Amino acid sequence: MREKLTAEFCANSKKPGYYGDGGGLYLAVKPDGRKYWCFRWRDRHVQYTTAKSAGVGKLREKGLGRYGEYDVSLKQARALAAECRQLVRQGKDPIANALGKLSFSECVDRYINVHETTWHKTKQAVQWSSSLKTHAAPLMNLPVSDVDSALVLSCLEPIWTSKTETATRVRQRIESVLGWAIDLGYSSGENPARWRGNLDKLLPMPTKLKKSRRLAGLDYRNVGPFMAKLAKVDSMAARALELQILTATRPGEAVGARWPEFGLRGEIWTIPAARTQTGRDHTVPLSPRVVALLNGLPRSSEYVFPGRSGDRGMTTAAGMKLLKALQPGITQQGFRSTFHEWAVNQTAYPDEVIEFAMGSQSGEEAEAAHFRSDLIAKRAKMMRDWADFCDEGAGN
Repeated sequence: MREKLTAEFCANSKKPGYYGDGGGLYLAVKPDGRKYWCFRWRDRHVQYTTAKSAGVGKLREKGLGRYGEYDVSLKQARALAAECRQLVRQGKDPIANALGKLSFSECVDRYINVHETTWHKTKQAVQWSSSLKTHAAPLMNLPVSDVDSALVLSCLEPIWTSKTETATRVRQRIESVLGWAIDLGYSSGENPARWRGNLDKLLPMPTKLKKSRRLAGLDYRNVGPFMAKLAKVDSMAARALELQILTATRPGEAVGARWPEFGLRGEIWTIPAARTQTGRDHTVPLSPRVVALLNGLPRSSEYVFPGRSGDRGMTTAAGMKLLKALQPGITQQGFRSTFHEWAVNQTAYPDEVIEFAMGSQSGEEAEAAHFRSDLIAKRAKMMRDWADFCDEGAGN
């Protein structure tokens, strides 16, 4: 009997162990709560010996990837198990047959096909495919198991300093595809596109390469006087701009803020993945200065800064108009460069703390989750220091 498992059971199962779906497919729940798919079969070509018995048909296991909405679903796992059963019937080894079976290009296509339904931007699949075909062309026709750090580096080095933002995205996308291939057994070993402990030893930190947009950003030494002028403007657009500057967030993230995104005590702001450029939740520690700003605002809508109709947030156009009147020649987005310049030139905070504060972190999602937790205290202190700097320069 097959298809014993249900999507609901897979989502709710927490007790460690192996849960069979039939046909050799199992959901493995680890003691730490992680869940993996695997295919188990008796290899009739291998003899085995145990303390109690001996014979032919050693039990073997092949991983089929992590379980989850953003990884391998029950339906996808069943299809992968069917492929494995076909190989066993043909007398082939599902593990050995998987390595090198797919090219990197085929892995890109399969990865996009699996994940595109969860991406909040409809053009994201096209962007993924286009960027990798353009900047990772040397990898495309290679067996995915042959891709190593040297080959990844050969794709990134030509654009790392001249197109840093693009190069960072390309590295993240290569890492994701290779991680998927490793999970499903098409490659093995450590991920050659991993940043920490790997490429960070071979390439300079992106934050050290990003050039400040001098014509669009405000010199950090002038941020205090600007904040003093901004404080005198009695409008919601002014308060939205204050929030954006003090949290180093993007203009759209600030004007689209909703009250439910803020913690019970108002000290944490979690911007949901659907509203971030990275496609991941971004947690922002709030300084007392920001908490006071929020507490002084009316709550007439779900939105912190409601538009005219009240059923959506205000647009960034209001902030652009205000900024043009107060400080011609700079942009709202430029204040992120202002914050970055201050952090690099006036503080000793590590690069990763600055990166996470700006919501532009890189790395595997598991690693990112670890650093969001591990660095939250340092980031909270940095945001308090930033708010104090803005107030001191304003003469407050």
